[in-house]
Amino acid sequence: MEQTFDNRDTYYESIRKSGYSRRDFMKFAAFITAFMGLEHTAMGQVAKALATTPRLPVIWEHFQECTCCSESFIRSDHPIVADIILDKISLDYTLTLMAASGFQAEAAKKATMDKYKGNYILCVEGSIPLGDDGNYCCIGGRNSIDILKESAAGAKAIIAWGSCASSGCVQAAKPNPTNAVPVSKIITDKPIINVPGCPPIGEVMAGVIVHVIAFGKLPELDNAGRPKAFYAKRIHDSCYRRPYFDAGLFAEEFDDENAKKGYCLYKLGCKGPSTYNSCGNIRWNGGVSYPIQSGHPCLGCSADGWLDAAPSFYSRDTSVSTPKGGIEATADTIGKIGLGATVGALAVHTIAAGLTKNKERRSMMKEGEEVDKNVIEKEKVGDEI
Repeated sequence: MEQTFDNRDTYYESIRKSGYSRRDFMKFAAFITAFMGLEHTAMGQVAKALATTPRLPVIWEHFQECTCCSESFIRSDHPIVADIILDKISLDYTLTLMAASGFQAEAAKKATMDKYKGNYILCVEGSIPLGDDGNYCCIGGRNSIDILKESAAGAKAIIAWGSCASSGCVQAAKPNPTNAVPVSKIITDKPIINVPGCPPIGEVMAGVIVHVIAFGKLPELDNAGRPKAFYAKRIHDSCYRRPYFDAGLFAEEFDDENAKKGYCLYKLGCKGPSTYNSCGNIRWNGGVSYPIQSGHPCLGCSADGWLDAAPSFYSRDTSVSTPKGGIEATADTIGKIGLGATVGALAVHTIAAGLTKNKERRSMMKEGEEVDKNVIEKEKVGDEI
């Protein structure tokens, strides 16, 4: 990564100038390395990159959205995320957080794009409407299609924050009156990091930016353009209610006795079995909770077309393929199947153990016979002598 950004401070210098100590800096490096899913040995590389890399200019565009992604980011659990990685990262342009407005704001963005062409990060929040020649979303007298194309042209990396920018989200839901589309439908000649969620977790957003800073390239992405470090596993796989699912114990109503006991929320419409995100691991509000933990089923907000996936938020998800003919059948019978499988496994184990012991006995008997045979042969030889 070229370090030619005039007199811009490095991230470490910004951190120190903001009153944080060297210890705070190293704690942050460890914190963000862990969230990025890297080995602890990578912490040194992350710390070195933050200590030596001048702060990357950032242009943050807002189109059809509710600003929940920005709100999530600035409420990250770690203060350095908000104070340095966002606020002091040099947000050269963002309609939500910057002090300038109107012509001054647009002039600042233009200056950044010209001066740091090929070296700035473009963050996009919100979908882009194609209807009525893009006139459903206009900023400074220009439609969002033209604005996005211009901003993306010189970007080092493009990050689509939230489900609106990643897949269209609520604006693209049926009947999609503005013909809203995600960033990837407009920008097709550059790689895009999709960070879905409504909104994404603040620490996930910080981890994506730090990866670009530390390694000078995009993180490893899945076939949907999502960072594997944060979207490789289903919420179902890390859910603390998973044992209840496996045991066939479900809440039938939000206020029934099973719900009070903390049973699985699948029958109340939980989309955890088909949704890929880090909610169950990183969680929200300083790692305190996430929707399932607060008693509400996962709505699958980080999945494409999640608003059109079922008749309602609380309809069961039957689209996940599982053994025994689908998740709905499995959910109703999993307890019995689990018990049967356990009994069967015990039986198989007993039989296998018996066969193994018999095999060992036969082997020992054979070895004993061989020993006896050798002893007898030696005795015969002795008699003959």
